[in-house]
Amino acid sequence: MLGKQGILPKAEAERIVKALLAIRGEIESGKFSFDLSDEDIHMAIERRLIRKIGPVGGKLHTGRSRNDQVATDLRLYLREEIDEVLRLLVQIEETVVSRAEELFGIVLPGYTHLQRAQPILFPIPPGIPRDVRRDADRFLRPAVG
Repeated sequence: MLGKQGILPKAEAERIVKALLAIRGEIESGKFSFDLSDEDIHMAIERRLIRKIGPVGGKLHTGRSRNDQVATDLRLYLREEIDEVLRLLVQIEETVVSRAEELFGIVLPGYTHLQRAQPILFPIPPGIPRDVRRDADRFLRPAVG
């Protein structure tokens, strides 16, 4: 991005990207050496990058603070996790629908505010699938923005 925007010379940006890909390989293979003096993963990667390609590695976060990097990383991580939660919500809804006839009339404990409430009969109240879809919509909001 820094090279494409003309913030860093193309050659420097290419060196950084190439070295970052190599560092990713080191992390994935378990060969990356973490140091307790590094405040976070970003500092560890920057430290390794500078060792690998010299002072140009320090330009990694030009125009962005490490806090910006952390926020971006969290957002990317959460996007992946949201996809998994949505997949599980769909699976819950499909399971409830597919077993509704088989389990008709079974008494289940009801819950409200994470506490047991009055018993409910299966199939669960019609609002539950709506609630599952509402929750799925809530999970999608941060993934879009």
